[in-house]
Amino acid sequence: MNKLSLSAVVLSLGMTTFAGAPAQAVVLDLSTMTCKQFVDSDKDTISMVLTWMDGWYKGDSDEALIDTDVFVANAKKFGEFCAANPTISIVNAAEKILGKQQGK
Repeated sequence: MNKLSLSAVVLSLGMTTFAGAPAQAVVLDLSTMTCKQFVDSDKDTISMVLTWMDGWYKGDSDEALIDTDVFVANAKKFGEFCAANPTISIVNAAEKILGKQQGK
């Protein structure tokens, strides 16, 4: 991941709402998205994917909380992993990075 892409990932984490003009509907098939496609995405897509992954890997049993320190740390790990593995799917990357945190 180049410095600009990593910066885009980290900066997008600070967003609390999606601002701007109404977006057109887009369907993202995360099961087929590669790390390269993720890294090359716009900041809104990156934010949506990271937020979805955070909720997905917390599961139904966790409280409805977002720990921003953990979120940012996980996003950095995910971005670094994707930079080193551009052809892997983001679902497989997320399992490697976030899947091991389960088990409260």
